[in-house]
Amino acid sequence: MTTRRNFIKKTSAGTAAVTLGSLVFPSSSYANILGANDHINCAIIGVRSRAKAHVMAIHTDKNAKIIYSCDVDDVILQEHNEWCKENIGYIPKIEKDFRKVLEDKDVDAVFIATPEHWHAPMAILALQAGKHVYVEKPCSHNPYENDLLVEAQKKYGKKVQMGNQQRSAKTSISAIKDIREGIIGDVYKGEAYYSNNRGSIGKGNVIDVPSTLNWDLWQGPAPRESYKDNIHPYNWHWFRAWGTGEVHNNGTHEIDICRWALGVDLPETVTSFGGKYTFQDDWEFVDNQQVTYTFANNKFLTWAGHSRGIMKPTRPGRGSTIYGSKGSIMLDRNFYQLYDLDGNLLKEELEGGSSETTNTRGEGQLDTNHISNFFAGIREDKSLNSDISDASVSTMLCHLGNMAQDAGETLKIDSTTGKITNNAKAMESWKRTYAEGWEPVL
Repeated sequence: MTTRRNFIKKTSAGTAAVTLGSLVFPSSSYANILGANDHINCAIIGVRSRAKAHVMAIHTDKNAKIIYSCDVDDVILQEHNEWCKENIGYIPKIEKDFRKVLEDKDVDAVFIATPEHWHAPMAILALQAGKHVYVEKPCSHNPYENDLLVEAQKKYGKKVQMGNQQRSAKTSISAIKDIREGIIGDVYKGEAYYSNNRGSIGKGNVIDVPSTLNWDLWQGPAPRESYKDNIHPYNWHWFRAWGTGEVHNNGTHEIDICRWALGVDLPETVTSFGGKYTFQDDWEFVDNQQVTYTFANNKFLTWAGHSRGIMKPTRPGRGSTIYGSKGSIMLDRNFYQLYDLDGNLLKEELEGGSSETTNTRGEGQLDTNHISNFFAGIREDKSLNSDISDASVSTMLCHLGNMAQDAGETLKIDSTTGKITNNAKAMESWKRTYAEGWEPVL
């Protein structure tokens, strides 16, 4: 059996040959063909899973080109190169250090699909380099970064869209319009949920860093830790040094939809109940959680996250329900359903093109819609469906959900800043400790 190291050694020469060969379109010549005003050169940073959805959405735009694939893992890069050749017909240039990508003046827009601790620091560096940014949710690892990213966008003036792609769902846009026009009366409650059955991540063993992985750059702004065999490439989600738990990993989407439907921003109080119930492993967050947010005008929002244990009775894997005085609306990425107070279905709209709901790639029509909107913002200065100034508010709600869970009590919130007013200890997690030289600054 070919070893992993021999596989990389054996294929690296072939990869280089393909990368430097006819399948790569030089950005300057390609721009001349299509017209510099409309053409957008893209770089994707972090290319294992979610990036595949980015690639396919970008590929639908004839005047956009992916000129870089960037990742710190050679195995992931090699797999992605082969996937690109098969699915889009060319292989972008490869780079392991994102800073070199940002130095390239031919890059117009950066797509960030890295582990979460990199999202805001990398987005800020990209803005400082003069790039437009599409950053996956959550847009920050902590509230401090959340605010800093918003300020960075204002300072540097480039477009920043967060990857909560349901904001670009035609059915959700239609539902929000109907809600604003009073179709279910006065809206008062948003109910968001996510349901999955994740397995154990076990107890990690400290091992040598794979020769194909730049572990130091992978950690970046996070304080340095030893490499364990249960972190990379996915389970970092459940470690506080790099991830933010399920309320961010998936809750961001539905919490955002409920907040949008209710027409609210930051809450007045946040309460969280939950725990880690299923496995005794290295998972550092709760695996089942119920968060309640209260807002002005007697509105409230709940999020139920079932990471380990499918919600019963049977429901779709994720979704949102909006309640009003005259009826309710159910939404997910693929449909809009309107009900009266007796639960009778009055109206249903389907999205047209389907999107995945619970797998790690989440690929579908909404990615195409959302990235098309991002490109329209760049080309025509059109409004973004999830501009960072608004998307950051939904991310802040998720941060507050984690903080309330850790605090073990209801947190009172300054609804203009998001800061906690009744628990000084909880405020200690407003900002993280950074590795030397990596703290983001404006």
